[in-house]
Amino acid sequence: MKIESQIEKISGFAHLELLAGQIVEGFISGMHKSPFHGFSAEFAEHKVYNSGESTKHIDWKLFAKTDRLYTKRYEEETNLRCHLIIDNSSSMHYPKLENNEPFFHNKIGFSVLASAVLMNLLKKQRDAAGLSVYSDTYEYYAPEKGSDRHHRMLLNKLENLLDSPTQSKSTDTIKFLHQIAEKMHRRSMIVLFTDMFQSENEEALFTALQHLKHDKHKVVLFHVIDNKTELNFDFDNAPRKFIDLESGEEVNIFADNVKEAYEKQVAQYFKKLALTCAQNKIKYVPVSVGENFEKIITTYLVEKQSFG
Repeated sequence: MKIESQIEKISGFAHLELLAGQIVEGFISGMHKSPFHGFSAEFAEHKVYNSGESTKHIDWKLFAKTDRLYTKRYEEETNLRCHLIIDNSSSMHYPKLENNEPFFHNKIGFSVLASAVLMNLLKKQRDAAGLSVYSDTYEYYAPEKGSDRHHRMLLNKLENLLDSPTQSKSTDTIKFLHQIAEKMHRRSMIVLFTDMFQSENEEALFTALQHLKHDKHKVVLFHVIDNKTELNFDFDNAPRKFIDLESGEEVNIFADNVKEAYEKQVAQYFKKLALTCAQNKIKYVPVSVGENFEKIITTYLVEKQSFG
């Protein structure tokens, strides 16, 4: 109880930073059970050895303990530049949270906390983080930097996304992904959190995703959804009013009347999205609000290892 009270008193970015840190530390402590066994031994001081690299800096003592090859890192070394992108349109603020429900049980809250978790990992390994936020406008841009001041500035912006829910903001994903791609001049890992609710022009959307890969950037797409209602359409059959959060358009229906057709169409769209991403060597990862963040962290670590 005392711990909960202390957390409630923490304001601003510190609350988010604390929660993200707890998630990362919990993951690291369990690494001995995962494929990353040994990676946590000197988490901030080593990186995985890639075939073809010089063997000059291999830590042979760590190899003797873990049977894995790691090279020593140095304080001035920045091994990775990572740019986080968050879709802040109105649909990302679904579902509406009930009293005392965790903020990461809707799509924007989940994306914000996942981004803070990745920033924590980047900071631990002295890597550089940048951030873009878009909806119907390009709301925020910060280039990749590794300083503590920059880290705190990004956390503060993430907190602001939670404090300022959007009202009837549409998504212009295509336009702003192109703009973000043009800003990326140095090879980076680009991580996108979006619900991908802009399917009226799928080809243009896929072209924008491909644009993010120019200059050999690595792109990871976290497709954030609420599995219960957006994928499985799990509603009772009472008459309901469904409201488009971005356009305000309303429709009155019985859920059972459209459930089968809805789920079939959504499944087809998700399958096409996954296939197109695979064809373009974009890492596609569907995630649902309320899940733990192990999939986020594991994806990041695996993709970083192949980022040579």
